[in-house]
Amino acid sequence: MFGQCLPNPAIPNAFTAPQGALCRPSLSLQIKDLEAEVGALLFHRLPHGAALTQAGRAFMEAVQPLPGQAADAVQRARRAARGEIGQLTLGFTGSVALSPLLPACIRAFRQQFPAVDLRVEEANSVLLMQGLLAQRLDVAILRPSQSDPPEMHVQRLIDEPLVAVLPATHAAARGRGGLSLALLQRDPFILTPRPVGISLHDGVLAACREAGFEPERGPLAPQISSVLSLVSAELGVSLLPQSLRQLSVQGVVWRALRRSTVRAGLAVAHRRGPVSQMVLNFAKVAQAMARETA
Repeated sequence: MFGQCLPNPAIPNAFTAPQGALCRPSLSLQIKDLEAEVGALLFHRLPHGAALTQAGRAFMEAVQPLPGQAADAVQRARRAARGEIGQLTLGFTGSVALSPLLPACIRAFRQQFPAVDLRVEEANSVLLMQGLLAQRLDVAILRPSQSDPPEMHVQRLIDEPLVAVLPATHAAARGRGGLSLALLQRDPFILTPRPVGISLHDGVLAACREAGFEPERGPLAPQISSVLSLVSAELGVSLLPQSLRQLSVQGVVWRALRRSTVRAGLAVAHRRGPVSQMVLNFAKVAQAMARETA
């Protein structure tokens, strides 16, 4: 009964309207029905109008905010449908965190959708995929691979070349121009463990095989910082995405590769099927930022 009566703005207005307002038959019937459901008299009927009872005054105080609240609820629902409000959890990998694309995406999204509560979480690609599937994460920027689950919608944003990461004492560190990867075939390669960095691990192997050799495996390093540290310690060489070249580590030299076609990609990923407009908005922003930074 309340759901049928209260949406009619005349019901709450009747409590503050002139006394004659209750004379309208349809409104009078609605109020009688409402009094029957409340189980209390809301008006004293007088010969020339009506006066609120104590129950009527209490009811008036409760219903006065309802029309405004209903309008606010409609506006919030519309904003939510447009992806303008709500909470969005963004995941990213450690190597993505060092790419200029990630902060560009976050800045642009917050500028366009300032009322969205954007939360961020760093993890490796495998954990990010698990988080997306389990709905702990809404969207992620990561390194795509052939092992990405079919339940994921993965859209590539950019591709960047791999570059050689060498100890400063390495003979190839002193050269100029592009480096032939085959010159490193006798060096141990420091790789990310495949379970935590499928894309980078497989990319290094693919580049070496393209150059005609199977790399000697050196120590495993689960983080980019540990890769650079082990290279600086002269425990081996590595290949990393070009965007990481901005990192300056003592004892480490970066060299571009010659004639290597292997690329490290960045992609925006979310679950297939129905997703929130916020997720679609973020993906659209990421695509725009990728075009600008390309």
